[in-house]
Amino acid sequence: MENATAPLPCDVLVTAAVVVTQNDAREVLRDAALAITDGRVSAVGPRAQLAAVYAPAETLDLGEAMVLPGLINSHGHAAMTLFRGLCDDETLSVWLSQHIWPAEAKLTAEAVRQGTLLACAEMLASGTTCFLDAYFYNDAAVAAAEAAGIRGVICQGVFDMESAGFKSANASLAEGAALADQLAGNDRLRAAVFPHAVYTCRRDTLERCAALARERGLLLSTHAAETARENDDCLNANGKRVIPYLQELGMLSPHTLLAHGVALNESDIALLAASGTSVSHCPKSNMKLASGIAPVQALRRAGVTVGLGTDGPASNNALNLFSEMSFAALLQKVGTGDPTALEAGAVLDMATRDGAAALGWPELGRLAPGAPADLCALDLTRPALRPGLDPVSDTVYAASGGEVVLTMVAGRVLYHDGAFLTFDYEKLRRDVADTAARLTGR
Repeated sequence: MENATAPLPCDVLVTAAVVVTQNDAREVLRDAALAITDGRVSAVGPRAQLAAVYAPAETLDLGEAMVLPGLINSHGHAAMTLFRGLCDDETLSVWLSQHIWPAEAKLTAEAVRQGTLLACAEMLASGTTCFLDAYFYNDAAVAAAEAAGIRGVICQGVFDMESAGFKSANASLAEGAALADQLAGNDRLRAAVFPHAVYTCRRDTLERCAALARERGLLLSTHAAETARENDDCLNANGKRVIPYLQELGMLSPHTLLAHGVALNESDIALLAASGTSVSHCPKSNMKLASGIAPVQALRRAGVTVGLGTDGPASNNALNLFSEMSFAALLQKVGTGDPTALEAGAVLDMATRDGAAALGWPELGRLAPGAPADLCALDLTRPALRPGLDPVSDTVYAASGGEVVLTMVAGRVLYHDGAFLTFDYEKLRRDVADTAARLTGR
């Protein structure tokens, strides 16, 4: 009689009714399981098969749940949770100059830590496991992300607006280099450089930001072509529209991520595609500020990688990628007059695989052997997710984000059944109320 093969050890065996893998084949598995070891996925497959192969130290049976890769928020300003509701129903220029920038001038490191941690809580509770944050007081943002256990790309923001209370470009660039040193070797947090926009940064500042990103191997990101006016102003000031101007400065590359990309023409899209530059689409923020409809369908057809972002919680006003997925799909359909535009699978790609690629972190956004064990789970007993005929369709068109019952990063459960497992949310909630009142006078 042959000896039976000894079962393989693993740290956790996660079982669920449905696993949407987002692997290269986009497999959707029923009655499935994932084996996790050292924070990474060892195997994904039928529950019975993995149960026979693995001897887990722990089994996490999620029952009637749908497991997805953790969602990727590819553009945002996390600590602006402190300004949620400060100014609504205004133009972008008025919103920024008369409301947001004056409030930001009062920010402190502790305020940013609190606001960022609140954003992390909101994202974890709605299935986001990785986010890009472009803001200030990076040490505070790093501390918040570390406390939450979430994965992130922390950007050094750069302005030429000292009169508005921002640090000088020289000081910000020095802090960007220090941030790169601080996060070198960190497996969950990465540094990036974020010059705010062509209308808030001088030419030499933009060039220096691009040079720092190249020298240190960092992602370079900036707001770009968010409105038609931005193109007009750039043309008047620099003789070129935003995208050709960025190309002239050496800012377009496979390591560049542009936020918004609303006001793009065919020539702009061709430049982005040829350079390998990615775009973060922020549909709800663009709609709320009446910035326009980004040509996502045209970008994707040209081969441009498009991720999904929320933008800041003061211009959205939420950090919920389930909502963004639904809006992204519907907006392209009504904008193009084509109900087949941007189908559900493509939108889910934007929130997972494509967002990860846009951040230069391509191993994220999928559940496959070797990938980090970053995932979220939705309760399939909720009425909106029944009868469950098409899990991908349900994810994009039916789910609200409120169905999330578990969020895991690197094999560690951070949020489960309404509880945050790594920090004191009730204390945070009280602290944020006091801090927001001080900053806004409300």
